[in-house]
Amino acid sequence: MNAVTDSAQVSAADATHGYQRFALGGFTFRRDEYFAHIGWTTRDGKPMSHTMDVGNFLRALMRDVAWGFFYGTVSFDSVVGTHNHYKTVDLFAGSFNGTMKEAGVDRLENLPTDEIRATFEAMLDDWTNEGFDPFAAPQETGSPYGRKHGDNREKITRARELATRCVGLKGDLDLRSDERGAPVNRAFADVPQEQPELHPEPGFEDEVHAFNLFGFLSRSQVTWNPSFTSVVKHSYMCPTTEEHILPIMHGNDRVEWFFQMCDEIHWDCADKNTGKPLARVIMKAGDMAAMPAYCRHQGYSPKRSMLLVWENGSPSLVYEIQKGESPEVPVKF
Repeated sequence: MNAVTDSAQVSAADATHGYQRFALGGFTFRRDEYFAHIGWTTRDGKPMSHTMDVGNFLRALMRDVAWGFFYGTVSFDSVVGTHNHYKTVDLFAGSFNGTMKEAGVDRLENLPTDEIRATFEAMLDDWTNEGFDPFAAPQETGSPYGRKHGDNREKITRARELATRCVGLKGDLDLRSDERGAPVNRAFADVPQEQPELHPEPGFEDEVHAFNLFGFLSRSQVTWNPSFTSVVKHSYMCPTTEEHILPIMHGNDRVEWFFQMCDEIHWDCADKNTGKPLARVIMKAGDMAAMPAYCRHQGYSPKRSMLLVWENGSPSLVYEIQKGESPEVPVKF
């Protein structure tokens, strides 16, 4: 991720707070010491604005940038977010909010992926102050508030860890955590670090493999950021460590499976198009759940926990679901 790119639409920094202002299509973005302000014009020409706590905004922005806009919809809150078409991205305000949509005060613009990425990266770089890590749990980082002071480019440009086969296999992600600079997290001090003992037949050393997934995850430096640990065709195992609140509401464009590996997460599930509540799901260690392609979800983890997310990464699946060729639910009874 580049800190600032030439294609980002940037205006001069505010003389009071020191933060730059940004524009994307008909949307404007500015921040002050406490809040992010998003502005747009409605279809009938009325000016509208929306305000978010800047810490919440930056945590959501961090995920949207790091995930490459993810599968489907990334809502920063009940009003603002993005929807990924994989070659282009929709930027919206109120388009997935039933009340705003009905009132006609929503706005949605489709933008080239490179354009929205460049502006979001530049905004994240300028608005993140020294000492604040939008990828970390609140107890593990400083404050996002106040006037412009420094930056935290090292933290916001972390490279996402992606296995191409399986963690620890020859040529894939290295398990030597000390060399990776990944100490055991404070919440997982009791997690065993021993690796499985393997005895493959000669000639199969690069084909038979196992590793300590709990030990690997215990050294995660970030929260709510699925990392690929095994890839079999389009089947992606993406475990992650979760603490506090998932900074976005994820609107699925395919079924997403969750396996709660330790502790618990509470999920609020709603209709992805309107925000109408659908379910409250409390997952404890050993529980499994599937989020249908018609829902949005946001999680709350009272203490740091481990979650295994299974993704079907098929690039054609979203279009098959839109055409009715693949189901929106994992199973029909």
